[in-house]
Amino acid sequence: MADDGQHTGGTYTLVLELSRAADVEVGALGDHRVPAGAYAYTGSALGSGGFSRVDRHRRVAAGDHDVRHWHIDYLAGHPATDLHIVVTTSGTDAECAVADRLPTGPIPGFGASDCNCRSHLAAGKDAETLTNTVSAAHRAAEK
Repeated sequence: MADDGQHTGGTYTLVLELSRAADVEVGALGDHRVPAGAYAYTGSALGSGGFSRVDRHRRVAAGDHDVRHWHIDYLAGHPATDLHIVVTTSGTDAECAVADRLPTGPIPGFGASDCNCRSHLAAGKDAETLTNTVSAAHRAAEK
């Protein structure tokens, strides 16, 4: 049977749109004022569930799941946030390589508590432009 990447997992980036500025409590990182705009969060899904973690993020963003476990849950679960698109790279751990190729985000340490990256949350001009940047970062990380 061909593997669809769901169980293999890899690296993913959620591109989000925040329609208005929001005060977001981000777990141990505390309260942050996040300006309206486009954001990209890069993570890895390399465990036995593979990209099922992305399905969980989708449920949080849709308001169908209330548990806040990861930093991204606090932003994705905010009512002013919409999930624009998910970009994935299967079978590779390129989380830091992708995050490093993206613009700086508003919250230092966001999603980067287990590495030395400044942040795994990037900010962009708009969702389409940021999606193009994210896609290019994933392609570069695959090489």
